[in-house]
Amino acid sequence: MSRVAIVTDSTADLTAEQLAAYDITMVPLNVHFGDETLQDQVEITTDQFMERLASSAALPTTSQPSAGQFEEAFRGLAQNHDAVVAVLLSSKLSGTVQSAQLAANTVADTIQVEVVDSLNASLCLGFQAIRAATLRDEGLDAPTISARLRDEVDAYHLLFFVETLEHLRRGGRIGKAATMVGSLLRLRPLLRVDEGQIVPFERTRTRGRALNALVEFAKGLSGVDVAAALYNTTPHDAADLAGQLQALTPEHEVLVAQFSTVLGAHVGPGAVGLAVRERSRG
Repeated sequence: MSRVAIVTDSTADLTAEQLAAYDITMVPLNVHFGDETLQDQVEITTDQFMERLASSAALPTTSQPSAGQFEEAFRGLAQNHDAVVAVLLSSKLSGTVQSAQLAANTVADTIQVEVVDSLNASLCLGFQAIRAATLRDEGLDAPTISARLRDEVDAYHLLFFVETLEHLRRGGRIGKAATMVGSLLRLRPLLRVDEGQIVPFERTRTRGRALNALVEFAKGLSGVDVAAALYNTTPHDAADLAGQLQALTPEHEVLVAQFSTVLGAHVGPGAVGLAVRERSRG
């Protein structure tokens, strides 16, 4: 049995069944409604979050796991592992990587921890965590797994559209100028994660055109190894998107996944996205 543990966080959008199947440990981020703090996917689901968001007078906020949460997880894994690879939400979107690195330094005398900045989110992070688990099962050690993940980080693409940019603006994830343009022209902007940050990608006026643009983006890649359709409140849109993407990756089923509560807090209701791992050109 491998002695390398794989850790990720709740924004990887992996289900409990996927986490168990790949033997991945998940550390949750937090969502805050006023003075109430709830652990993402542990104490509140995305559907429950969206119900509360609809009736909440103020937008909820989010926060990274504490260094103490990571330390507890790492020390627990040290009971039956020699090393940990923690692949986590982009450091340009959250302080999660920093919390994990602080914890890794604290437990250095107990267990080796390799912290990997995914420079991504949602199932692009989840796919990287699964990749780490696959490499572990092939017998690779923690430094080799971490190096491989860092080398491959540009293969993962996250593209999505939102009904309004207001949630991203209030959360500080995108600038005011982009918000004003989108609001004034009543656009549904396509956004992507580029070098770990959320940036505008394309402007579309209707939801149908935005969905088509996601498909066209995937078709424009050199090839697709794995793919997922993402949603928070409109599973039918994600199912339709998955059906259109399936022909691009016949060897693997296109997954349908729901954004975590933390990601949902920043993208708002009605968001739909695409997560893909691009096939190597080599």
